[in-house]
Amino acid sequence: MTHNTPLSPRPLRHLSDAHRRVLTTAQLRAHGVTPAELSEQCRADGPWQELLPNVFLLHPGPATGEERLHGALLYAARAAEPAVPTQPTADSPHRPFYTEAVLTGLAALTVHGFSCTPPLPSLDHVDVLVPRLRRLRSTGYVRILRSPSLPAPQAVSGLPVAPVPRALADAVAELTDAQAVRRLLTEAVRGGHCEPAAVVRELTLAKLLSRPHVVDAVDALVAEGRSIAEDRLYRMVREYGLPDPVWNVDLRLPGGPYLGGLDAYWPEQAVAVELDTRAPRQGRQQDDDPVWSEYARKREHLERLGITVVHITPRKLRESLEQQAAVVRTALMASGDRDPAAYVLVLPRQ
Repeated sequence: MTHNTPLSPRPLRHLSDAHRRVLTTAQLRAHGVTPAELSEQCRADGPWQELLPNVFLLHPGPATGEERLHGALLYAARAAEPAVPTQPTADSPHRPFYTEAVLTGLAALTVHGFSCTPPLPSLDHVDVLVPRLRRLRSTGYVRILRSPSLPAPQAVSGLPVAPVPRALADAVAELTDAQAVRRLLTEAVRGGHCEPAAVVRELTLAKLLSRPHVVDAVDALVAEGRSIAEDRLYRMVREYGLPDPVWNVDLRLPGGPYLGGLDAYWPEQAVAVELDTRAPRQGRQQDDDPVWSEYARKREHLERLGITVVHITPRKLRESLEQQAAVVRTALMASGDRDPAAYVLVLPRQ
């Protein structure tokens, strides 16, 4: 038997994984299944069933959650396989190629491991992102979402899944329950899936920040992100043997102006740490970001007074705690080589 010899439907019986239990009309034809045989297999009491247009489930009974995801992707994907693929075997099974189709929304978040999203079998619909110009309609349990540009998918359990911030934005777009939105955003940050700034950027792009229940959830998200970052900052000082700073203070010149608040300050070395928890808008340059401009003005003012300011982002604290501790330690050690800083008042943060 040669490489291109059509197969009968019988070899399909060995298929076991979800991506092999759900096949398209074209894939079945490539395996040698004729239209008449397909119709016979899908009769009312037959062993197969049509899951979606031109997508078939090769067993009776309801589809599993994973099978529904593969079916949705097969329906939405642009065909990109050879007319007669390599003959599948038990050792080298047929695997689909999902071109121009990316899971998003609640289904994607469930695949990413969120605990507050519904289990896959109970989802009313599965959202799939496709390019804007694709001529494809929502059908069955599949909801097609068009996008000018698809996000670079992450491979999770063999599925192309939108990154968490994009999947969150697509999920939030359809939710009106403020508590549900807040639970999603909170788990995204508390679970270490992404930083608040990345979520806010996607929500801004999706034009969702005009909705009051989303704005309230974002405020809680930013507060949650700052709280987690502060805990990591405390842990960094403790675990890496840095001298104890004074925490959460305001600086003021004696009889003069307010200089700004700091998350940690070492008065003897005149070294400060400030958490950068900004959530800048997509496409805005740093110079055009009023929050960043305020950071920059404060930093320049403090450094003119001889105070070294170390900016640390929550992401750096999450991904490279030891490296950030080394940066702070270096600044503390270098303080002896600088001219003395101006005298400032250190007050509890208001």
